[in-house]
Amino acid sequence: MNKRPEILQVSRLFTNVKYKIPIYQRNYAWEEKQIQQLIDDIYTSNGTYFLGNLIVNQKEADVYEVIDGQQRLTTLYLLEKYLKMDVLRGSLYFEAREKSNRTLSIIGTEETNNLLDELQSEELNRGYKIIKGYFQSERLNCTSFIEKLNNVQLIRIQVPQNIDLNHYFEIMNTRGEQLEFHEIAKAKLLSKLSTNEDKKAGSLIWEACSNMGTYIQMNFDLETRDELFSKNWSGLNTEVNDFDKVKEKIIRKNVDNLTNDTKTLFEILKDTKPIKTDNSNIIEENERFESIISFPNFILQVNEAISESDEKESMLDDKNFLKNIEINWRNEETSKAFLYNLLKCRVLFDKYILKREFARDYKETGKWSLQCLESYKDEKRGYLKPKYLGTFGGDDDNKNKQLRTLQSCLRITYTSPKTMHWISLVLKNLMNDENSNILEVLEGYCKDKVNESNYKIARGFDLERIVFTYLDYILYRDGYSYRGKQIILPLKDDWQFQFRSSIEHFYPQHPVDIEPSIKWHSDDLNGFGNLALITVSGNSKFSNLPPEGKVKSYPSIIEQSLKLKIMKEMISINGGVWNKEISDKHKEEMFDILDKELLR
Repeated sequence: MNKRPEILQVSRLFTNVKYKIPIYQRNYAWEEKQIQQLIDDIYTSNGTYFLGNLIVNQKEADVYEVIDGQQRLTTLYLLEKYLKMDVLRGSLYFEAREKSNRTLSIIGTEETNNLLDELQSEELNRGYKIIKGYFQSERLNCTSFIEKLNNVQLIRIQVPQNIDLNHYFEIMNTRGEQLEFHEIAKAKLLSKLSTNEDKKAGSLIWEACSNMGTYIQMNFDLETRDELFSKNWSGLNTEVNDFDKVKEKIIRKNVDNLTNDTKTLFEILKDTKPIKTDNSNIIEENERFESIISFPNFILQVNEAISESDEKESMLDDKNFLKNIEINWRNEETSKAFLYNLLKCRVLFDKYILKREFARDYKETGKWSLQCLESYKDEKRGYLKPKYLGTFGGDDDNKNKQLRTLQSCLRITYTSPKTMHWISLVLKNLMNDENSNILEVLEGYCKDKVNESNYKIARGFDLERIVFTYLDYILYRDGYSYRGKQIILPLKDDWQFQFRSSIEHFYPQHPVDIEPSIKWHSDDLNGFGNLALITVSGNSKFSNLPPEGKVKSYPSIIEQSLKLKIMKEMISINGGVWNKEISDKHKEEMFDILDKELLR
């Protein structure tokens, strides 16, 4: 057997060999974030693009057992099936998983609609629908994508024969990770600073900002917190207005002997440890708060916020990470400014950009949270501790609920970090003036996006997600009545956006047991009045049920969309009927709401 690594063309990956997923491998588990990232990486690549390694154990001449890389491999299979490429039947199969193999053999065909859901793999169907929904919502050209795939490569690596695979897995699971781009960026940035004291201060700022699971204040000890932040910890001390002032607050000259300027950068990075913090509070926060972006993405957001260039479309793309950020720290002065802005933006980010907050006993009960950190005195212990309040007047304040809902609208619409330009827009405004009306700024941003979408002429999957999500935000903000009945109360407390990406046809595309003569015309079927945005799993459950069946069987899915809730009530008010006339009426009313909003 050939044991040398082989370079494979991804577009021909499933044409002449078979890959077996062994029983000890977990089920397919990639979610929207990983699938969309893979699609983005391929679609935005230029020339030859290396996608990574595929570790295999060759069992027969044309059969390979997949040891590492099965999640990516399975996604590529689903992707090529969606693109209707040349895929050998049975070229990917799971050992002893009949439901998964049945699904792989029919996915993307009419047979999927005719086979009972319980006989199919929910995970694989969800992955396929995420791919389909993303191609449709982002209007990706399938022909161009296939051309890109011709230049995408994998390296297939054969493990040695007779290897102990259990030991091999142990090695794989405990090996160290390679240095990441943001770590390289840190080293390059600190190399611009001339003294060891500056380098250490810069490293401490970087490390404090890198812990995105807590509020930045909690990444410093109590003494530093009191020096660096305002009296109630809610913002930076007014005196702390540049890098050198920050350095004065966080460097302990009486503890760290930094008079010897002969240390290398490597030694500075190695010696620098995060400032000792109140560890019990850190642990509690890490279990409670989740940032909507990672630290590398945050660095790119800060970089975009402080950049003067109007050409920002690619500034959040991590493919050009180092190239994008180095423009803002060409020398020592700009490097210090970047580090100060990193800290300042992190304070603003924590205070004004929403997070995901989880109940301690049940991780899945996460809700959107827009809170700021303030201090209070623990009378029993005699020192200051953190408390979390709604950023604008409390969690129940209307402005706080409205801004939290608007930001979550944007978060679930622009799911790829490189498309979250609204975050840098907020940061830029707040850096210039912390009293900026960011609610007005973000509504303006959304209205521009809706206006650019040509929603009046778009149909079906060509309708952009922002049209659905911003409409739901307007309905949440203003409420809605139909024929004198209040269907949606303004600023309803218990409604929040969920991660929705799937366009649902209320009257189904493939209705079962319906006479051909009464099936809807394509223009009516794909009209805005018949559509709503729901989760991928919700779409899978709705399947080809008629509208009344969806309303009766899955009330919780109906609640995902306020537009869909209106459609449900229209059925009830109109005697249990959903037809083309009602759908058209609904479309006109929703377009009227959007039209008025765009003129505000």
